[in-house]
Amino acid sequence: MAATVLNISAIVSDPKIRSGRPTIAGTGICVSDLAIAHKSGDKLSPEQLADNFRLNLGEVYAALSYYQFHQNEIDQEIDANAQEAKQLIAMLESQGKLTRLE
Repeated sequence: MAATVLNISAIVSDPKIRSGRPTIAGTGICVSDLAIAHKSGDKLSPEQLADNFRLNLGEVYAALSYYQFHQNEIDQEIDANAQEAKQLIAMLESQGKLTRLE
């Protein structure tokens, strides 16, 4: 008997949702959102991610697993988003539309 590959349908890509970036099915939460929260800053545990993002643990583990299989791609997405955010902040500051509290 041949092995059957079982797909986990918790991670989807739809061009109409978050520009086709991998998301958790039924949500607008990107895999990259969870990856960032899990690996940087506070390094949230899967249980904390589930609580903070209102997901079940299966969804969190599916996203983290997807991230591990596609780490280079997701890390490039994270880097591109960070660069775009920096550019937008600089543009808003140059237009006087953004002030910082220090």
